Amino acid sequence: MNIRTADPAATTSPGATRWALASLALAMLMSSLSISSANVALPTIAHAFAAPFGTVQWVVLAYLLAVTVFSVGAGRLADIVGPRRVLVVGILVFTAASVVCAAAPDLLVLVIARGIQGLGGAAVLALTVAMVRAAVPSHRTGSAMGLLGTMSAVGTALGPSLGGALIAGAGWRSIFLVMVVMGITAAALALRHLPGDRQAGRPELRAFDIAGTLVLTLALGAYALATTAGETTGAGTAVLVVAAIAGILLFLHIEARAAAPLIDLNAFADRFLRSGLVTNLLVASVMMATFLVGPFYLSRSLGLGEAMVGLVMSVGPVVSALTGIPAGRIVDRFGAPRVAVFGLVEMAIGALLLALLPGIAGVAGYVAALAVLTPGYQLFLAANNTAVMTGVADDRRGVVSGMLSLSRNLGFITGASVMGAVFAFGAAAPVATASGAAVAAGMRLTFLVAAGLMVLAVVLARRGGSGDR
Repeated sequence: MNIRTADPAATTSPGATRWALASLALAMLMSSLSISSANVALPTIAHAFAAPFGTVQWVVLAYLLAVTVFSVGAGRLADIVGPRRVLVVGILVFTAASVVCAAAPDLLVLVIARGIQGLGGAAVLALTVAMVRAAVPSHRTGSAMGLLGTMSAVGTALGPSLGGALIAGAGWRSIFLVMVVMGITAAALALRHLPGDRQAGRPELRAFDIAGTLVLTLALGAYALATTAGETTGAGTAVLVVAAIAGILLFLHIEARAAAPLIDLNAFADRFLRSGLVTNLLVASVMMATFLVGPFYLSRSLGLGEAMVGLVMSVGPVVSALTGIPAGRIVDRFGAPRVAVFGLVEMAIGALLLALLPGIAGVAGYVAALAVLTPGYQLFLAANNTAVMTGVADDRRGVVSGMLSLSRNLGFITGASVMGAVFAFGAAAPVATASGAAVAAGMRLTFLVAAGLMVLAVVLARRGGSGDR
């Protein structure tokens, strides 16, 4: 059971609240841009360093791995020393690493710098959500969560076009120089406008669970590598999966006996937290399927060229950007548990439409289905973040927010692996050589499964959100 605390932002002036939200929004935008803009730079980087794609993809993977494995650790550290301190340090680490990325003399230095950038990104992604409660009054929490969701979507949508324009005009290094400017600005705004940290009152919060953090990092790293490293052999993948399972079991053993555990296992007795984390993972898996399967279907089955594929694929992020803030306001008006369920129902309908409509109406059917699925995602995201973070004690905000970030990232990498396997199974042929009809069959099966996952998420959300906290 979580302990409710006084609203820390209830007496904050509207102007101060707006500036605090601006600092959090810029930090979220920066972290989203760092992924999507780097993706579009991979071919140019491969040419610049004369490296194969299998090696260059680590420019993206190093960042994603670091963000995934350090999210909870960053959150727990924030609970110990203060969320604003850790957020600002995270932004500064991200910014310094961006400088190294821009000046990297070879691919190895670039990949290492991207990993360090991911360390800062882990703190940014976890603590922008954790800081909302301290920065805005409680009756505006949903709107603030919606704004952060909008900034994440704007970064995802803007990254490819901004990255492409920068690369064409000033070279691939310029995409990292932009991050330096954004990072300096975000750090200055955070230092100036975010509320200061209140000293933790309980002595056990002075300890940091180094053993638990190390074991969890290794376990999550093994799992992420098993599901993202495409060139790993079958035996290598099996070894990584076994290592991940063994690592999680060892982590649970350590946490059960730690004086100040990284994750308090008793927290999972809270049905809101359990439901929020699991549904967050399921939703992220489904959203990853749209990015994974969509380009194959649009190009192979519908015969669209590269430019049109990119245009149609941008519909989802654009709709997300437009619906994030309204979604947050809906949460404030109708309550987070109810809106979370409604968002999941809308996502289930959208996934079902993605399985059926494109085969009937082509591109128009695909776009119409996305226009249903994506607003449902934003409703869920704003509502779920609000429901999970509401009522969390101040000394647990960081780690709970880190767990939300972790569940989302695990959903993305699990979705890439599992939903990719479902797609390949449905196509009944190697995807690289499959016919348009085979790809369409894979698409239908993938989103029928996705619709089923969303129905499961609805059941879990209703059970987790019933009753009073």
